[in-house]
Order: sequence, then C-alpha cells, then structure tokens
Amino acid sequence: MTQNAITNAFFALHHGLPRQGPGSDATTRALLALAGELPARPRVLDLGCGPGRSALLLAAEAGAEVTAVDLHEPFLAELRAAADARGLGDRVRTVKADMGELPCPDGSFDLIWAESSAYSIGFDTALATWRRLLAPGGTLVVTECEWTTADPSGAARAFWDQHYPLRTTEENTRAALAAGYAVLGTVSQPESDWDEYYGPLGARADGADPGAPGMAEALAATRAEIAMRREHGAEFGYTGYVLRPAGGGWRTRPEAASGADRAAVRAVNAAAFPTEAEADLVDALREDPGAWLDGLSFVAEAPLTDGSNTPGGEVVAHALVTRCHVDGAPALCLAPVAVLPAYQGTGAGSAVVRAVLHAVRARGEQLVLVLGHPDYYPRFGFTPASAYGIRPSFEVPDEAMMALVLDRADTDGGVPVPSGTIAYPAAFGV
Repeated sequence: MTQNAITNAFFALHHGLPRQGPGSDATTRALLALAGELPARPRVLDLGCGPGRSALLLAAEAGAEVTAVDLHEPFLAELRAAADARGLGDRVRTVKADMGELPCPDGSFDLIWAESSAYSIGFDTALATWRRLLAPGGTLVVTECEWTTADPSGAARAFWDQHYPLRTTEENTRAALAAGYAVLGTVSQPESDWDEYYGPLGARADGADPGAPGMAEALAATRAEIAMRREHGAEFGYTGYVLRPAGGGWRTRPEAASGADRAAVRAVNAAAFPTEAEADLVDALREDPGAWLDGLSFVAEAPLTDGSNTPGGEVVAHALVTRCHVDGAPALCLAPVAVLPAYQGTGAGSAVVRAVLHAVRARGEQLVLVLGHPDYYPRFGFTPASAYGIRPSFEVPDEAMMALVLDRADTDGGVPVPSGTIAYPAAFGV
C-alpha cells in the first residue's frame, strides 16, 4: 500500500467534517479577543485552513479579508462554497500552497491564524517562517498540542514521540520568546474542543469502507489516536498562543542619552498633541531626579525603507514612565504616550507601551498608573484604579484612572497594593 493511498484515505475520512483538529468557535473567539484591536478590514492569513471554519468566523465577525491556505484542493472548494452561501465570497480567497513555502510578500498580513496546523512544519519552524509575513503591529495566533503534565506516561510519550514530539507550555513559551515574539496571552483549549473534532470523526470512521485503498491503515491510525485521547487525555492538550514580534514589527528601545533622541522625543510629543504642553512636561520630568528613572523613557522607530529592523529608523512614538507615590508608597505613572500623527493607528503606540511595561516588570516594580482612554489601556492589563482604593487628587471619570498591578500579595506573596491618593511629580502641576 502506497503512502499516497493512505494520505488520500485520511482526506476522504475528513471530507465534510466541520473541523480537521480540536477546536471550537468559542476558542476562536477567545483567541481573537486576545489579539486586541485590529484594523477596520484586517488582512488575515489562515494557514492549514481545511474546510475553513475559522476563516468563515474571521471574515464574518472580524470583517477580515481572509487568504485561506491549504494543500488539499477539495477542502478549499468546500470553503469557497460555504463562503458564497454565507455571502462572504468577497471576503475569502483560497490558495493551494505549502504553508512552509508561501507565495506572499513580506508584511502582507495584520493577523496570521493557524489552528491545529503548525505541527505540519513544526512550532519553531512556523514561528521563524511566518514572521516575515506580518505587517508592523501584526499578530500571530497558533495552537499547539503540548504536555499538560511534567511526567507523561510511557504509553503517551511513545505515541507522541512517534508522531510529533510534544513540549510543555513553559518550553513553547520560551521558544516563542527566543524567536523574538512577545506572548500577549494563551488559551488552554477545553475537552469540549476535542469532542467537536473526534465526535464527527469517530462516527465517520465507523461508517467507512475498510476495503477502499489505504482506508484500513487510515482507520487504524485514527482509532489509535482517539483511543490515546480517551485513555491519556489528562496528559496532553492544545494551547492557543497569541504572539506579536517584539516591538510589534517596530524597533523599540530606551531613549539614548543623546541630543538627537531628546530632540526626536520632543518633536513626537509636540506633533502628537494640540499644544507643546506634553513636550514641555517631558523636559520638566527629565530635570526632576525624584521623578525621572533612567531606562524608562522608550521610543519606537519605523522600519528602514530596506525592510530591516536595525537602528536608524525615524522615531515615531514615545512612552514615558516616571516615579509617583500613592499615600507615600512608590508607584509609577505612565504619561505621556505620543505617536506622530502619520503613524497613529499603526500599532507603534501599542509597541512602545508594551516595551516600557516590559522594562518596568524587569525592574521588579509593583504598580503603574495611567490616566487615559478606557478603551485603549485595558489591552495592556490596566483596570480601574478605584478597585484598589487608589484615586487622584482631582476629579476624573472613574473609568479613566487605571492601574496595572504587577505583583499581587494575594497570589504571589508580594507587597500589598497601596491604596490612597496619588501624588504626581511637581511637573504635572496637580
């Protein structure tokens, strides 16, 4: 029996099934929510799309223009028919291609989506190969089968070592960080996601003709896989990763101690706001040794015109964190955050905020406060400060005064979160 016959038998088993791997619309929506704000009509690349359950959801609910890639033309035909039936034919384009050798220009997509498909080229290869396709600020969503126990049984390990050696979430997270990604969030897929896949597949297997070419082998492998999940399902599962290239495709770095950087930071703040008040504020904070913290003034640079991510691009965004206090306890204040008008809405602002918050975490700080738009800052983990008993000395809408707690006493044994009135540096004038 040839391998081609067995492969064709596997495809025949899966034709007409809603999914080609564990998943659900609920998990797709949870991963999409973690991806954060997208452009009004995001360009999405769905890799290993199969019959396109995720592609259809992304087109319908995210308003996306989806390029759906698979090697099996009958799956793509199913997707085209389903898209036309739902009035989404103009939103979904199918491409028959190898996901490891994609015929797409660099920077083509705002979102790359790969549910239950990265295994075909390997998690590490997928992260390295697909990164070039992301536009600045773009996001990669990928699900990966992993060990959920530190000590899997011999039977489970033998099965997966033969098919696709698994790692733990910690190991895959380290791999993502080493590949140059920030981990925006993860989703552990529930057992019901496996049921959505194995239920229809098991029923199909029960009705299949074992005499068809390659089908006996395909059925044996399928039943062994389902039995492994039934007997050892507590030992492995799928985790969804929401990843973004560090800096979101932008180069982010601490402001250098140079006249050029100071001038660029002032220019960004002066251009981003109606007056030069924020630019003057940064200069005043810079001269206050009780407020200024070296290494917590960050800039984002636009990529160079040659497409490289090396130093020398235009400074297009700035985020500053300085020292403040809450009833005498040290805290931090995020302000201002500024982006050149031409680059607003491109992800440069989010990139520089995430970069400075990473630096804050590395310092071991506990609390960051921000007075800002309640639709923007929650994406970084900020929540209303009033929940912690923290308030400014002036009147502001409750939802606009937010806090990011980095070390919680009730979970990590850290210092209790201070409560009381915020004392800003004198330069703020409040």
